[in-house]
Amino acid sequence: MNLKLRNPLAFFDLETTGVNIAQDRIVEIAVLKVMPNGDQTKYVEKINPTIPIPIESSLIHGIYEEDIKHKPTFKQIAKNLAKMLEGADLAGFNIIRFDVPLLVEEFLRAGVDFDISKRKFIDSQRIYHMMEPRNLSAAYKFYCKKKLEDAHTAEADTIASFEVLDAQVAMYENVAIQDKSGKEYIPVQNDMKALHELTAGATVDFATRMVYNDKGIVVFNFGKYKDQAVLDVLKKDPSYYDWMMKGDFALNTKQKLTEIKLSQFNLK
Repeated sequence: MNLKLRNPLAFFDLETTGVNIAQDRIVEIAVLKVMPNGDQTKYVEKINPTIPIPIESSLIHGIYEEDIKHKPTFKQIAKNLAKMLEGADLAGFNIIRFDVPLLVEEFLRAGVDFDISKRKFIDSQRIYHMMEPRNLSAAYKFYCKKKLEDAHTAEADTIASFEVLDAQVAMYENVAIQDKSGKEYIPVQNDMKALHELTAGATVDFATRMVYNDKGIVVFNFGKYKDQAVLDVLKKDPSYYDWMMKGDFALNTKQKLTEIKLSQFNLK
């Protein structure tokens, strides 16, 4: 082991009903607790979230209602989990923005003290993005094996963008990868319609205030109606349309919202 530890370090990951920290719940937690001497303890448990699991979430992590109906709730495991994590710092991939806040929220709902004030948090995703930048210069070096001269000038960036996409298609065309459920698919095809669907297919407006969900329904991507169908919201709360039209939203967003609003009359 390369890591030099003074305290136990608990790596963890959550599968959840969704991505709303205030409303969603944990359906599975996995913890790998690594001790300073290298000893490891593993804990994996499916959890009854006490709320429905949306089908779009189940399709991602493979956990359905029947898988958790006889499992313990988070409140039932909270004390034992807190004891396991006692004195441990927390680590994982992209945990700062989602996993840690949701875990803390669950402990608060369960009424179990989970003090984070003296813990350290290590997010390997941030190190990854810092050391392996995901920008055009990095992509140009990776795919084209060349250094991007005059980066951030329009001409150089435009030419590099062409060369990167050309190299990506050559490298990835017909290469199969697995989704989270383990099903293989081929995402990159040398076809502009297919590449559009891959990179921008879920976009409704360019500001991404609205997107297509997994069922192809246009939903809001922000605010109090996030993940709710736009047409349903406009029907039950017509004032929301007026609020957006008067608000500081992009003209393209307002245009698309108006098109969606008018479409309901064509459906009748």
